[in-house]
Order: sequence, then C-alpha cells, then structure tokens
Amino acid sequence: MSTVTLLDRGIESYAVTYAAMREFTDQRNSATPDALWMVQHPSVFTLGLAADPSHILQSHQIPVVQTDRGGEVTYHAEGQAILYLLFDLRRKDKKNLLPREFVNAIEQAVIDTLAAYNLSTERHAGAPGIYMADGKHKGAKIAALGLKIRGNGCTYHGVALNVAMDLTPFTWINPCGYEGLATVDMQTLGVHAALAEVQQKLATSLIQHLQG
Repeated sequence: MSTVTLLDRGIESYAVTYAAMREFTDQRNSATPDALWMVQHPSVFTLGLAADPSHILQSHQIPVVQTDRGGEVTYHAEGQAILYLLFDLRRKDKKNLLPREFVNAIEQAVIDTLAAYNLSTERHAGAPGIYMADGKHKGAKIAALGLKIRGNGCTYHGVALNVAMDLTPFTWINPCGYEGLATVDMQTLGVHAALAEVQQKLATSLIQHLQG
C-alpha cells in the first residue's frame, strides 16, 4: 500500500505554493510518495487555464493569478481548508485511478467530512465541487475543486472547503463561471469548528478514499 505524506504549510501566499507544487511535480519520480498539502492563502482570485477573466466583476485590488488548473475563477482566503493533492495516478501500487474516478473520490471525501458535522451536501452534474443539498442555503457552493493532471498522470492543485471566512469577495466574481452562484461556509451553517480540525478530518477522508 502506498503512503501519503501530509504537510501543513500554514498560511502561505498562493504564488509560493503554486511554484512549490510545480517544482515538486517536476522533480518527482516513481518512488516519490504522494502528498497532501494543507494550506491557507491570503486573499487571492485564481483563474483556471480556460477561464474567462470577465468573470471577475470587480477585483477590489485583490490579486488575480493565472494558473494551469482546470475550472474557472475562484477565491481563496484565510478561513478556508485547502488541500492540494500531489498524486501519481499511474503508480503500480495504487488503483491506477482514472481522472473522473479521482475527482469523484475527492468529492466524496468532502461530502463525508461535512456529514460528520451533520451537513448534507451533494454533487452537481457538470459542475465540479460540493453544494448544499437542503435548507435555506440549498444549492450554495461550499467547496471548490480544480486540478492539473499532467500527461504522466501526476496531479496537483486540489480542493478548497469554506470553513469560516469573509464570503463577500465571492460576490465580486461569477464563482466557477456561474453568474449569481451563491457560496456558503460552515460557520454560516452553524458549525463553529476549528480550521485545523476540519483540515485534518478532510485530509484523513481524502487518504481513505485515495490510498491504494
């Protein structure tokens, strides 16, 4: 069974983490353990490879970073549990996951983590991420997902779960390219859990779903 290295990078600028993910992936080989990086970023908007910059309605001087992940525009800030998945999907001691299976496993890990806090969530077909399944916030997005999968099967970027953050900047963009898409965090839903606790629960769930 392959091991997964868990690293807490604390609060770190997006640009620093992004460069580190690319460098790690450039240098890894078939013996490099897969890794999960836990991190928080100061406020930043990020754009996926094919993102339309017009979905940033007003940046309010928040930095905008072009990335090589999939997906559209999203927002990161402190109070978000971000887990970056630096995995080799083709390693012989793993399941040799297909990209869609990999995404499904990540989404299920988020669903299971939120269920531990009695929050009911669901997927939306064709719109990666996790959304509230019921209540007055039904349909609001609580977690965003964006990945880069290189031709050799190595992945980076990952998933961001809104725990306790200022959600206002989400109203300055069309989140994930959807005009008027509501976003929510766990705190708004009445869950007052420590960020570190949520990060660890999500990391454990991801490892359970993805470890070979």
